Amino acid sequence: MSIAKNQGMSPNMSLLSITWPIFIELFLQIIMGSTDTIMLSHISDDAVAAVGVANQLIFFTILIFNFVSMGTAVVLSQYLGAGLRDEAKTVTTVSIMLNFAIGLVISLIMVIFKSQFLAFFHLPEHLAGLGKQYLSIVGGTLFIQALLQTVSSILRANGYTKDAMFVSMFMNVVHLAINSLLIYGLLGFPEMGVKGTAISTGISRTAALLVIIGIMYRRIPMNIKFKDFLTIDGTQVKKILKIGIPAASEQLCFNASQLVVTSIIAILGAAALTTRVYTQNVNSYILLFGLAMGQGTQILIGYKVGARDFDGAYHQLLKSLKYSFSITIAVAILISFFRESLLGIFTEDKEIISMGSKLLLLCLILEPGRTFNLVVISSLRAAGDTTISVKMAVISMWGVMVPLAYFLGIHLGFGLPGIWIAFIVDEWFRGITMYFR
Repeated sequence: MSIAKNQGMSPNMSLLSITWPIFIELFLQIIMGSTDTIMLSHISDDAVAAVGVANQLIFFTILIFNFVSMGTAVVLSQYLGAGLRDEAKTVTTVSIMLNFAIGLVISLIMVIFKSQFLAFFHLPEHLAGLGKQYLSIVGGTLFIQALLQTVSSILRANGYTKDAMFVSMFMNVVHLAINSLLIYGLLGFPEMGVKGTAISTGISRTAALLVIIGIMYRRIPMNIKFKDFLTIDGTQVKKILKIGIPAASEQLCFNASQLVVTSIIAILGAAALTTRVYTQNVNSYILLFGLAMGQGTQILIGYKVGARDFDGAYHQLLKSLKYSFSITIAVAILISFFRESLLGIFTEDKEIISMGSKLLLLCLILEPGRTFNLVVISSLRAAGDTTISVKMAVISMWGVMVPLAYFLGIHLGFGLPGIWIAFIVDEWFRGITMYFR
């Protein structure tokens, strides 16, 4: 008898049925970022650079919320796979309140210390001013993002990946509409530039949160009441954080290293910072296949581990890795053919397009290595093996990638290509290690 029948898992819960809505959701999130970049590029490349640097800080803080949301996804999948509905309900309410509290603290810190955070990058005064505008609004509403991430994880763990996808669609439509009004001053609204896209981000996330909470109450048959949110179960908090902290620590380690690399790139000048933002916007479309496959695989393996089907979990990993690796290479090759045209969407600066094109060619080597990490680490995490990825992140990112980026990019004068080579060494080193693990 199959696990699905034994444990109540939907018989249609296959890798494809789970992964394609996650792929669309991630695609829409990337589109949201690309929309900001394209719209702001019509104002100035400086506006793009300022928001790009500010978003490095935003992304770093958002990863802190993953302590809870990633732990929730794994623990909830295991409980549901084992048919433990009461425990699943407790994890649901605990995770929402825990991330809400963390989100409020992070929002407050971001608003109070925005100047100190931006000073780390040694930005020119006019770029720092634009960055402060952005952080005051987007940073101050990060608690909304914390709740949005948590509820999305809960829906995905319950198999409702399509609902999370539709909410992302809704959020993108709202964001695009408000961006148009506040960046360009359409329909009599003031032209607010960077401040306008920050306001748009806050409003669209708030609207999405209200919608997704309503969906959660309608979809999940747990009969959650308000009083349930006021009871914190210490045992479940420990289980969530036992998986979530190591899992998110690896991502925090990555983003912290990227903050340092950004400060290294800042030495090369504003044009280099802008080139990085544009290149990463294009490159993110290669990355999202591995991300979607990793998240979908994590849910399936979580169910299988909860149902004690360890052999099925192992073969699911190998199957997912084969698919994601093949797709990533194919998309990377496709984007390399159109790299100049894609970068031309963002800017007409020939120097930026030329350098960005070289970096996208290097992504043909970079992205397959990153796929190893995304799929294999997600699978290990679902099985409860969370510490090896953190240890390897510290060794590889801080012991290899950061010093190599400075040595090749600045000391030897290779610039951005030298820094991208450091990225390649890091990803392949960790990817091969994770594969053998």
